Amino acid sequence: MEKDKYRDFDRRIGCLQFCFLAFTVLFLIYLFLLQIFDIRHYKERAKTQRTSKIFVLRGEILDRNGFKLAVDETSFDLYAHPKYYDYTPQELADKLFPHLGGDKNSLIKSLSSGDGVILVKKGITRKAAEAIRALRLREVSLEVKNKRAYPQGSLASHVLGYYNSDADVAAGIEYVAKDYLEYMDKSITYEKTPSGDLIYNLSTRPEDVTAPIKGKTLTLTIDSAVQHICEKYLYKSMQKTRAIRGAVIVMDPHSGEILALAAYPYYDPNNYQKYSLLEMKNWALTDVYPPGSTFKIITVASAFINGKINKFSKILDTGKIKIGWWEIQNHDYIQGKPPGLIDLVYLFQHSSNVASVKVAQEMDDQEFYDTLEMFNFGQKTGIDLPAESAGILPKPKNWDTATHGSMGYGYGASVTAIQMAAAVSAIANGGEWVTPHIIKYSKKEADEKIIRRRIMTPEMSKDLTDILVESIDRSKSIAKMRDFRLAAKTGTSRRPKDNGIGYTNKMYTSMVGYLPASDPKILIYIVIDSAEGDVWGSTVAAPIFKDISSELAKIMNLTPDRAVPLDI
Repeated sequence: MEKDKYRDFDRRIGCLQFCFLAFTVLFLIYLFLLQIFDIRHYKERAKTQRTSKIFVLRGEILDRNGFKLAVDETSFDLYAHPKYYDYTPQELADKLFPHLGGDKNSLIKSLSSGDGVILVKKGITRKAAEAIRALRLREVSLEVKNKRAYPQGSLASHVLGYYNSDADVAAGIEYVAKDYLEYMDKSITYEKTPSGDLIYNLSTRPEDVTAPIKGKTLTLTIDSAVQHICEKYLYKSMQKTRAIRGAVIVMDPHSGEILALAAYPYYDPNNYQKYSLLEMKNWALTDVYPPGSTFKIITVASAFINGKINKFSKILDTGKIKIGWWEIQNHDYIQGKPPGLIDLVYLFQHSSNVASVKVAQEMDDQEFYDTLEMFNFGQKTGIDLPAESAGILPKPKNWDTATHGSMGYGYGASVTAIQMAAAVSAIANGGEWVTPHIIKYSKKEADEKIIRRRIMTPEMSKDLTDILVESIDRSKSIAKMRDFRLAAKTGTSRRPKDNGIGYTNKMYTSMVGYLPASDPKILIYIVIDSAEGDVWGSTVAAPIFKDISSELAKIMNLTPDRAVPLDI
């Protein structure tokens, strides 16, 4: 019995010894295979621990003529590592000071800090960084940084936006085109030692590691000269009228290209942190307001499209009219003398509210709404800038008689400045709505990204253009041009209260127009918020329009289209 116990114990010990021996042999075989036959995997893992992606500069942003609007500037941050000190802080300062400048005592104090890693100085130039590298000090390291710079300061700031590489935050076109500006057609990596030196091997291409890699260059439709003119005269008007803000849009009505987009107040994207969100907001895209009498162009165009009126139509203007619970009268009805039967030229020349209401009433709710949708109201234009608003266009089921009538003279809907510019461009270019855009696309890209939608016939467009031209020619408008036929309309509307209920005593004033009317090259839309003094579209927006249009006609070398110069 006792012998059986010992034999059983010996068998167990033998099994354990065999298992341990087998495990040892298998483990040795595994290590052998790992080190001799399967080294690639672990070699790659080790390699990735000392591999970094190459530093990439953002691509430049240019205007349509190659003028630089945004560039990347390379700088370096210098760090010290006390655990690697071979020199005293005093000796290190003696070596570094000639390349850093500043206060030497402060440099010594910084290098004497007890921190594990010391930030010695930020924003060192490339020249200084190369000189420090040449010292071959293992105590210090350099980290490359890129800073976005805007050479033209505040020019087109609301278009460009800003970019902060440290926080990776952006606005404007810098935000929209981020992937394009940072695009690399190949992935470039390199190996480095713990101290930051490059490890060259057979796969290292010298050109990849000796010069910074830059993303794609982006060209905009903006013309810097046009932008400067718009910003100059807008600022001048802001100072004169003490308005709180203003916007100017200049676009090619045929292509939809934005030549200038100025939104006041301006800001400097080089120091965007100093400005408020309100100052940096591109309100020409984000904020909505009642368009006022400039919308009468759209009302008449809608009636043309629906076959309700034509260029020969006459309207009985009674001077005032009651629609639903709301009485509307013309701004010049103070004498109580109705103009009677008027034509469309008179409607625009005198900006008749009553006639505009009656034109709107020629269409039923659904007809008018559908046509306004064709002009892209109540929806985003699709411009390639962020934060665009869709505006407000109530559904026809929610219209009453007052809503329908007030829509006719620019109060039923709320619009953005870019919506108005794009809508009137559809009349200027012969009847085709075109997506407004800020990026200069190739023909192939434009075919994919730019929507073209015919909404009226070229004949209707020409008839309405001729009516607008004659209304300006007959008027006393300051915007009239001696050598160019100008199709234009001013507008004035009360500013809604911030809660959306009721109106303030402040005004929006605006003007939209295009020239040469025979073959429009530019459309200009101006809107000013809360000017002071004599506040009308004709007294606030029209003078800016005159200054800008006159300057642009010269610098763009526009061909006059008047056979006989107008006596103004």
